[in-house]
Amino acid sequence: MVSNRLGRTAALVSAAAMALAGCASPSAGPNGNYARPAGNAPVTANPTPYSAALVCEATYARANHISAPRIAVGRIADYTGKYESDGSGRKITQGASLMAMSAFAKAGVPLVERYDTSVSELELKYANNKLISDHPNPAPNMPAEYRRILAGQVPGSDFYVAGGITELNFNIRSSGFDLAGGDPDATDFKGTATGRLFVMNVGLDLRLVNTRTLEVVDVISYQKQIVGHEVGLGMFDFLNGNVFDLSAGEGALEPIQLAVRSLVERAIVEMTANLYGMPGPQACLKTDPLETSTVGLTGAYVPAYNNVDTNNAHTREDPSRWNARRDPAVRGRY
Repeated sequence: MVSNRLGRTAALVSAAAMALAGCASPSAGPNGNYARPAGNAPVTANPTPYSAALVCEATYARANHISAPRIAVGRIADYTGKYESDGSGRKITQGASLMAMSAFAKAGVPLVERYDTSVSELELKYANNKLISDHPNPAPNMPAEYRRILAGQVPGSDFYVAGGITELNFNIRSSGFDLAGGDPDATDFKGTATGRLFVMNVGLDLRLVNTRTLEVVDVISYQKQIVGHEVGLGMFDFLNGNVFDLSAGEGALEPIQLAVRSLVERAIVEMTANLYGMPGPQACLKTDPLETSTVGLTGAYVPAYNNVDTNNAHTREDPSRWNARRDPAVRGRY
């Protein structure tokens, strides 16, 4: 009997070792990796319920020949002061400014960079020292024509956006239940059921400022509630001398960072409607959705040259495009 148990144990250990060997190895394989990463989901657009409204505003402005002012996005900071208790970092994204830039781009608003100007400032310094050229050297050891600095070459902004994430409230309201039942005999069937529902929220305050006069021309404050839930079932029983202890559960929490993006996009929708003089969502019914556009749910772009009829504008939201596993045009190249 002991030898049989030892044999089964050795077999289980060997099977586990083989399974682990199939997942990872201390020696790199032919492709140079120790293991193949899990997952194959393609890159997709990251819209919120307000992204379509932003694209609609861009279409409205183009259809009505509205020239939008230039916008700069400043610091939209996290003022909640909330950190993860395990020391892994902040609970709220530090990228709200980047979300605002993407939102304005979806709305077709021209942007000027003020958030990270380090590269431009460095190139300006090099150009001022006559170290940068926009043309290749005409011949070896021959000086190239250096880039000239022209007065007024950097366009200014008309307005800028600033603000912050000002609220993160946990457990605004929660509810739940725990249920357990079964035969009083210790060896008979017993079952458990649990459920939890909880609500939290996040808040945002943004302002639109006239760059020339520093007059605050628009202020918006929004909050969004976030819901989470979890359920679980369990079973414990003795059957024919065997013990069965089974449990299953499911839970979900609405993404907090996506909630922040939704807040930002809703605020930008309202600010852009003000800049465009747009009456409201009913104006979207008058636009032509088939009109050629350089904006979409992924953002916006400026054509590198006159290539609107042939470029990749209409494929940016397709999750299969450019994916080596999902796009045959790419897969067939390798």
